[in-house]
Amino acid sequence: MAPDYLIVANAILPEEYEKVIEARELLQSKEAATVTEAVKRCGISRNTYYKYKDYVFRPSEVETSRKAVISMILKNETGALSEVLKVVSSSNASILTISQSAPADQKASVILALDIRNLNGTVAGILVKLQELPSVQHVHLDAME
Repeated sequence: MAPDYLIVANAILPEEYEKVIEARELLQSKEAATVTEAVKRCGISRNTYYKYKDYVFRPSEVETSRKAVISMILKNETGALSEVLKVVSSSNASILTISQSAPADQKASVILALDIRNLNGTVAGILVKLQELPSVQHVHLDAME
Protein backbone atom coordinates (compact mmCIF):
# COMPACT_ATOMS: atom_id res chain seq x y z
CA MET A 1 0.00 0.00 0.00
CA ALA A 2 1.23 3.51 -0.76
CA PRO A 3 2.76 5.54 2.07
CA ASP A 4 -0.04 8.13 1.74
CA TYR A 5 -2.64 5.69 3.10
CA LEU A 6 -3.45 4.26 6.49
CA ILE A 7 -5.83 1.59 7.71
CA VAL A 8 -7.64 3.07 10.67
CA ALA A 9 -10.56 1.79 12.75
CA ASN A 10 -13.73 3.76 12.09
CA ALA A 11 -14.32 4.07 15.85
CA ILE A 12 -11.50 6.62 16.28
CA LEU A 13 -12.33 8.76 13.24
CA PRO A 14 -14.52 11.86 13.26
CA GLU A 15 -18.13 10.95 12.50
CA GLU A 16 -18.08 13.36 9.56
CA TYR A 17 -16.08 10.83 7.51
CA GLU A 18 -18.85 8.24 7.77
CA LYS A 19 -21.43 10.91 6.91
CA VAL A 20 -19.47 11.91 3.80
CA ILE A 21 -19.55 8.29 2.66
CA GLU A 22 -23.29 8.12 3.40
CA ALA A 23 -23.89 11.28 1.38
CA ARG A 24 -21.91 9.87 -1.56
CA GLU A 25 -23.93 6.65 -1.38
CA LEU A 26 -27.20 8.62 -1.39
CA LEU A 27 -26.06 10.39 -4.54
CA GLN A 28 -24.86 7.20 -6.24
CA SER A 29 -28.11 5.36 -5.48
CA LYS A 30 -30.13 8.39 -6.64
CA GLU A 31 -31.87 8.56 -3.24
CA ALA A 32 -30.68 12.17 -3.18
CA ALA A 33 -30.82 14.24 -6.35
CA THR A 34 -28.27 16.87 -5.34
CA VAL A 35 -25.29 17.27 -3.05
CA THR A 36 -27.29 19.81 -1.04
CA GLU A 37 -30.05 17.27 -0.43
CA ALA A 38 -27.60 14.48 0.46
CA VAL A 39 -25.57 16.50 2.95
CA LYS A 40 -28.72 17.88 4.58
CA ARG A 41 -30.01 14.33 5.11
CA CYS A 42 -26.65 13.29 6.58
CA GLY A 43 -26.24 16.33 8.80
CA ILE A 44 -23.01 17.72 7.35
CA SER A 45 -22.12 20.85 5.43
CA ARG A 46 -21.43 20.95 1.70
CA ASN A 47 -17.94 22.16 2.59
CA THR A 48 -17.30 19.02 4.66
CA TYR A 49 -18.59 16.82 1.85
CA TYR A 50 -16.39 18.42 -0.80
CA LYS A 51 -13.37 18.50 1.51
CA TYR A 52 -13.41 14.74 2.15
CA LYS A 53 -15.39 13.09 -0.68
CA ASP A 54 -12.27 12.06 -2.62
CA TYR A 55 -10.40 10.82 0.46
CA VAL A 56 -12.67 8.53 2.49
CA PHE A 57 -13.93 5.18 1.22
CA ARG A 58 -15.29 1.94 2.57
CA PRO A 59 -12.86 -0.97 2.09
CA SER A 60 -15.31 -2.60 -0.32
CA GLU A 61 -15.15 0.47 -2.59
CA VAL A 62 -11.40 0.16 -2.92
CA GLU A 63 -10.97 -3.60 -3.00
CA THR A 64 -13.57 -4.23 -5.72
CA SER A 65 -12.30 -1.57 -8.08
CA ARG A 66 -11.63 -2.84 -11.55
CA LYS A 67 -11.18 0.35 -13.58
CA ALA A 68 -9.34 3.58 -12.92
CA VAL A 69 -9.18 6.82 -14.86
CA ILE A 70 -6.00 8.86 -14.44
CA SER A 71 -5.38 12.28 -15.92
CA MET A 72 -2.00 13.92 -16.18
CA ILE A 73 -0.10 16.80 -17.72
CA LEU A 74 3.06 15.77 -19.58
CA LYS A 75 5.91 17.88 -20.86
CA ASN A 76 6.07 17.87 -24.65
CA GLU A 77 9.16 15.66 -24.80
CA THR A 78 10.05 12.66 -26.92
CA GLY A 79 9.30 9.47 -25.02
CA ALA A 80 7.14 11.07 -22.31
CA LEU A 81 4.07 8.95 -23.05
CA SER A 82 6.25 5.87 -23.53
CA GLU A 83 7.63 6.25 -19.98
CA VAL A 84 4.08 6.57 -18.61
CA LEU A 85 3.04 3.41 -20.44
CA LYS A 86 6.06 1.53 -19.03
CA VAL A 87 4.95 2.40 -15.48
CA VAL A 88 1.41 1.22 -16.23
CA SER A 89 2.68 -1.99 -17.82
CA SER A 90 5.09 -2.74 -14.96
CA SER A 91 2.15 -2.45 -12.56
CA ASN A 92 0.30 -5.10 -14.58
CA ALA A 93 -2.57 -2.72 -15.40
CA SER A 94 -4.11 -2.92 -18.86
CA ILE A 95 -4.85 0.20 -20.86
CA LEU A 96 -8.46 0.47 -21.97
CA THR A 97 -8.22 3.90 -23.62
CA ILE A 98 -5.73 6.70 -24.09
CA SER A 99 -6.78 10.25 -24.85
CA GLN A 100 -4.06 12.82 -25.53
CA SER A 101 -4.49 16.47 -26.42
CA ALA A 102 -2.31 18.28 -28.92
CA PRO A 103 0.59 19.95 -27.12
CA ALA A 104 0.10 23.59 -26.17
CA ASP A 105 2.64 25.68 -24.31
CA GLN A 106 4.99 22.66 -24.32
CA LYS A 107 2.44 20.57 -22.32
CA ALA A 108 -0.04 17.85 -23.27
CA SER A 109 -3.00 16.51 -21.36
CA VAL A 110 -3.32 12.72 -21.22
CA ILE A 111 -6.18 10.66 -19.83
CA LEU A 112 -5.75 6.92 -19.28
CA ALA A 113 -8.55 4.48 -18.55
CA LEU A 114 -7.06 1.37 -16.97
CA ASP A 115 -8.24 -2.13 -16.20
CA ILE A 116 -6.79 -2.78 -12.75
CA ARG A 117 -8.11 -6.30 -12.07
CA ASN A 118 -4.62 -7.81 -12.12
CA LEU A 119 -2.81 -4.87 -10.60
CA ASN A 120 0.48 -5.47 -8.79
CA GLY A 121 0.26 -3.05 -5.86
CA THR A 122 -2.22 -0.18 -5.66
CA VAL A 123 -3.52 2.62 -7.83
CA ALA A 124 -1.94 5.03 -5.36
CA GLY A 125 1.38 3.31 -6.05
CA ILE A 126 0.98 3.92 -9.77
CA LEU A 127 0.23 7.59 -9.09
CA VAL A 128 3.40 7.92 -7.02
CA LYS A 129 5.52 6.25 -9.73
CA LEU A 130 4.02 8.45 -12.44
CA GLN A 131 4.61 11.63 -10.44
CA GLU A 132 8.27 10.65 -10.07
CA LEU A 133 8.77 10.65 -13.86
CA PRO A 134 10.63 13.80 -15.00
CA SER A 135 8.21 14.40 -17.88
CA VAL A 136 5.09 14.26 -15.69
CA GLN A 137 4.05 17.63 -14.29
CA HIS A 138 0.74 16.64 -12.68
CA VAL A 139 -1.15 13.39 -11.98
CA HIS A 140 -4.72 12.96 -10.71
CA LEU A 141 -6.95 9.96 -10.08
CA ASP A 142 -10.23 11.02 -11.68
CA ALA A 143 -12.36 7.94 -10.96
CA MET A 144 -12.33 4.31 -9.82
CA GLU A 145 -15.01 1.70 -10.14
